[in-house]
Parts: sequence; C-alpha cells; structure tokens
Amino acid sequence: MTDRPVRTLISADRLAARVREIGAAVTDGPTDAPLTVLGVMTGGLLFLADLVRAVERPLQLGVLHARSYEGTTSGPLSVNLDTLPDLRGRRVLVVDDIFDTGQTLTRIVAALADRGPASVETAVILSKRIDRQTDYVPDHVGFEIGDEFVVGYGLDLDGEYRNLPYVGVVGA
Repeated sequence: MTDRPVRTLISADRLAARVREIGAAVTDGPTDAPLTVLGVMTGGLLFLADLVRAVERPLQLGVLHARSYEGTTSGPLSVNLDTLPDLRGRRVLVVDDIFDTGQTLTRIVAALADRGPASVETAVILSKRIDRQTDYVPDHVGFEIGDEFVVGYGLDLDGEYRNLPYVGVVGA
C-alpha cells in the first residue's frame, strides 16, 4: 500500500451501525419468497459479508463480477453473471459498494430479471450525490456522499486500500 494519507470520511463504527440497520430492514422485508443475496465483486465484498451476518433469516448467497474502473477513471462496464445460483421465484438482493452513475446496478437488475426472480432489490453502502445517467434508485442506501473518490471498506485505488475498516479519501 502506498504511503499517501487517507482522511476518514465514514468511521468503522458508523459503517457497522448502518449495516445492522440495513440488515434489519432486509430481515423485515417480504417473506413470500426465499431470499438470495448477490454480492457485486470485488468492491462489495466487505459490505456483503457484514450485511449477510446482519440478516436474521435463511438466505442463499452468490456473487457476480462487474468492473467499470481502472484506477480513478471510469471505463466500459463489464458484467459476468456466470456463477449465479438459480434465481427463479426467489427474492434477490443485489449488494454493491457504491452507486454513482447508476449504470452498473441498472444493467445488473435488467439482466437478473431474465432469470425469473420473484423480485430484485438493491443495497449499496454509498451513494454519490451527482447527476445520474439513469433513473434507477437503490432500495437500501448506507450513506450519501459528495463527489469524492473514496477508498476503504472494499473500495480501492488501483487494487489497494480495500482492507481499510472505514471509508476515506486518499490524499485529503
């Protein structure tokens, strides 16, 4: 990891408290279909792990891969759904790290609809306050943040900083 300073934006304690709240909301959600939680790799991994432990009901777990960043630059979106479990008739919750342009979740939700789930919800730990490229709105949002490039709690800069237990801004 480089030695650039990282300013804490959201502490580990605040993250943990908010994840518990989202877990309670998912637990209290619809019970008419079995629950499958899908994590968007790699940035959503820490949020996914903490969130599924906060959900107090049986669930199935899966992952999918989406990539749209190289360093700090947004590029073309690629989504790989090849490793998903059977979603037919299930309540699906897609867990991602950050909602910025909206393209990733919009594309994932559309692709999942073709797999026959009873419903599809989304949860993100962060949502940037920016102009979106879509009208899609996540069902569960941890924190609203400004248009800053953030790292930690699964978010990276060139593959580093994901392991920080908080969300921070590099070089701030």
